[in-house]
Amino acid sequence: MLTKNTTLAVVLKSCLVSLPFLFISLSVAQEFAVHPATQHPAVLVTLDTLKQWEDELSNWGRWGPDDQRGTLNLITPEKTRQAAALVQVGETVTLQHFVIEEKTIDSQSFGPYDHWMSSLDPFTGEPSFALDEIQFSLHDGMLSHLDALCHYRTEIDGRYIIFNGYPQNLTASGCDDLAVDKMGTSYITRGVLVDIPLLRGVDYLDPSTPIFVEDLEAWEEFAGVTIGSGDALFVRTGRWAKRDAEGPWRYGQGGAGLHASVLPWLKERDVAILVGDAVNDVQPSGVEGINRPIHQLTQVNLGLPIVDNGYLQDVAEVAARLRRWEFMTSIQINPIKGGTASPFNANATF
Repeated sequence: MLTKNTTLAVVLKSCLVSLPFLFISLSVAQEFAVHPATQHPAVLVTLDTLKQWEDELSNWGRWGPDDQRGTLNLITPEKTRQAAALVQVGETVTLQHFVIEEKTIDSQSFGPYDHWMSSLDPFTGEPSFALDEIQFSLHDGMLSHLDALCHYRTEIDGRYIIFNGYPQNLTASGCDDLAVDKMGTSYITRGVLVDIPLLRGVDYLDPSTPIFVEDLEAWEEFAGVTIGSGDALFVRTGRWAKRDAEGPWRYGQGGAGLHASVLPWLKERDVAILVGDAVNDVQPSGVEGINRPIHQLTQVNLGLPIVDNGYLQDVAEVAARLRRWEFMTSIQINPIKGGTASPFNANATF
């Protein structure tokens, strides 16, 4: 493993150049204030804290020098057998939200959506056969998508490095290493839903509401579950319920989500995949100097794949009706060569 001798501030500067959407401009930041709870000394996280965690929470080398799956390795055959045993009533719901045709404040930020019939009569212009094509961004704000581990990077000795010490080699064709096609094609594991709005007796969390370890553990007590190794953790903030009730908003700049202080807990529990219904990080993050520390450290240091925009409405309704917040989840990854993400094609079966 390479020795790190650069500061996190340099890392953030490099991310700002390559991934400007990770950070919010001053004018936009004024629209959403940092939640005061994130500044309490008991949970306050700084850039120095994150720098320390880069080493303490690292999974580099844990599954060998050639590993490209990260914590997905925790989904073992035994874990899959245990997950299958959770199926009791056979009721299945989707965990995916797909792109929409309408261009809104929370969609088509990274590229247009288009769908067209591709076999047209040259004289009439009418479809001559049932064939079509589609175009959309894999990181669309309305698309549930699994980020590849090459999506975020750090800087070491002047080089951009991704999880497990791989150099981030980007070409016009995508990522050389840790691309989504290197992460396996299918997984079945135990899913655990953490429904914070239900716990608090509200339909959805307000923008910029942070979720702390104490919230996750309060949910475990409420639901009678313990999140453990190899689990897929689904954290519901109510993003989709709020959108249905009030319309779209800049959820990626002012949204509820996990606070950075949760990072050691994620490592301790050995979560295999993290799924949020927004961008996973609370926005603004409450960590001065970086707005998506959950993204940064899960992908670069823990090797923990995350899913943005997971559709957790239906699974929340079924779980509440059945009073069961654990289920079998089946995940299929589109092996997009060099891809930085895949649509999150996943189901929950109770």
